[in-house]
Amino acid sequence: MNINKISVENMVSSSGNKIANQFVIWTDEGKYFQSYNSVIAFIPFDKDEKTILDEYYWDYSKTTGKYRNDFLNEYKADTEKSIKSGEYLLSNLN
Repeated sequence: MNINKISVENMVSSSGNKIANQFVIWTDEGKYFQSYNSVIAFIPFDKDEKTILDEYYWDYSKTTGKYRNDFLNEYKADTEKSIKSGEYLLSNLN
């Protein structure tokens, strides 16, 4: 039997405190960002694969956007540019 290793961690603030309801989920394939009960983004470890954002929730709220930016290590304008260029894909992650 092949069981993938999965690890879930709260995101951490700049002061080192765990942030409620904001999670990074590590799998063998890559890492996911989950805000509350919604998966927002997936970054694959395979550099030949594209980052995927949930087509509905990627820009759901100000809070989601703040932590999405932290997860992707970029600003919203950069994310929008990557979507438009096809560097990021939009898909249903939920």
